[in-house]
Amino acid sequence: MGLPVLSAIFRSRAVCQRGFVAILNCPKHMKASVSLFSHSAGRCTQTCQALIYRKHGDPSGVVELEDVPVHQTGAKEVLVKLLASPINPSDINMIQGTYSILPDLPAIGGNEGVAQVIEVGSQVKSLKAGDWVIPRDAGLGTWRTEAVLAEDDVISVPNDIPLLSAATLGVNPCTAIRMLSDFEDLKPGDSVIQNAANSGVGQAVIQIAAARGINTINVIRDRPDFTQLSDRLKAIGASHVIKEESLRRPEMKELFKTCSKPKLALNGVGGKSATELLRHLQVGGSMVTYGGMSKQPVTIPVSALIFKDVKVRGFWVTQWKKDHTHNGKAFRAMLDELCSLIQQGKLTAPACTEVRIQDYKKALDAAMQPFSSRKQVLIM
Repeated sequence: MGLPVLSAIFRSRAVCQRGFVAILNCPKHMKASVSLFSHSAGRCTQTCQALIYRKHGDPSGVVELEDVPVHQTGAKEVLVKLLASPINPSDINMIQGTYSILPDLPAIGGNEGVAQVIEVGSQVKSLKAGDWVIPRDAGLGTWRTEAVLAEDDVISVPNDIPLLSAATLGVNPCTAIRMLSDFEDLKPGDSVIQNAANSGVGQAVIQIAAARGINTINVIRDRPDFTQLSDRLKAIGASHVIKEESLRRPEMKELFKTCSKPKLALNGVGGKSATELLRHLQVGGSMVTYGGMSKQPVTIPVSALIFKDVKVRGFWVTQWKKDHTHNGKAFRAMLDELCSLIQQGKLTAPACTEVRIQDYKKALDAAMQPFSSRKQVLIM
């Protein structure tokens, strides 16, 4: 699927964002008849709070907390109360205007979170009041307290899992499980190497791999609290935790005496870090890039291609969801597997700091700090 088509689908699904643009730009006396969060026009019955940006730029400078109308629930819609929503790097990039797909402005921030169904429309079949739901895709604008959404735009999750696990389920764990499943046939005892191991994706990779009996070699940047962070990653299942600088040192040979060479490398950084991961892959192994935090290009040694026949791939969970839009069973099965791991205590949320939506500036500032190993989660 090409990017123009992807962008068109993104915009068509984010109906709440388009309605939001319309209602802000129409005359004040007409706003009560314009749909903000639903597909059809309806009488405004109440308001909610939402974090809105009208232009791209520094999130702390362009995002504002405002009251916006919530309309009556349509026949195929649900009224939900947002419970918690994380601040992800993609959210920041969207506000900055640097992400691959962008909503129309003004827009409500946030692409992930968990909500509770308050009311269902007369033709809604798959949901009921009290259910917990998460977005099926990006673009719904989850940084708000309430919303009216199409039934097909959300999917249910168990309401007996921890709130933070549900709120952070739709992006990082989905990315992790797909990369561990779709690129190499990994068996118990096999190894995976990854950089950005303390990221949300990295922590999910560690735990899902451990549940499958797969070893992980986890690379993180040196920092004052390296030992504490290393201990925390090992506590959730990391087999090995090493510094970036160690990748070119003789100690790697010692490590591979007790751990098999990795079949799979997961790159969320780019630059030199990605090149070093490639050096340690098995012959015929795969490196999958899902992020580029260093903002540096991935450089591939010719020798790795010729003599090791490595495969270099990319992964974007948003694209995966688009590709499986018409196969709801695949998404449902993935969520069921992840939720089962959560219920068994084998998959926990990353370290999080809960912040009230009213204190959003503090949360945005914290989310953009370097060496941050805690995810900021807005509590509604």
